[in-house]
Amino acid sequence: MKIELLDEKIYKGKKLINKYTTEYFYDVEIKENEQGLGFHLTKKSLNKVREKQFEDIFLSDWLENPKLFGAIENGKVLGYLELSHEQWNNRMRISNIAVEEDYRGKGIGKALMEKAYSVASEEKARMLILETQSCNYKAISFYKSCGYSVIGFDLFAYTNTDIENKEFRIEMGKFIV
Repeated sequence: MKIELLDEKIYKGKKLINKYTTEYFYDVEIKENEQGLGFHLTKKSLNKVREKQFEDIFLSDWLENPKLFGAIENGKVLGYLELSHEQWNNRMRISNIAVEEDYRGKGIGKALMEKAYSVASEEKARMLILETQSCNYKAISFYKSCGYSVIGFDLFAYTNTDIENKEFRIEMGKFIV
């Protein structure tokens, strides 16, 4: 398998449909008192496996100079990595990382994350960042295994009932050394 820069002319505007299953989510507890404000994330069971799906567009106009890489084997793209170097704060955003369902768990995601790190390092970005959902437990575990930590969250990024829906935005990041 090799990781190659994909042709923007072919992929710009192409839809990416990403699916995953989850049986856990992170719940948030907010504590506010005279000593301050605190948040605590706790792993909880959904009591049944839930299938999630979302759609995105490759190389969207909101991204700053995006690059799209493909993990390719025998002429087939098995996974995607989309990066955008945010100049205003010198962070490299992973706006999409996806591996075809049949090829998950075979090291392709790790190879794509290593590519993200090397590109960020070459471009002298100060850190890598990404967004995931509080119910995407497998992805959160994967990102943690790659050295990422929770750096923030948005409790109302998707809807006004994200907490009740058990799906709020979690930001994760990793410093470039």
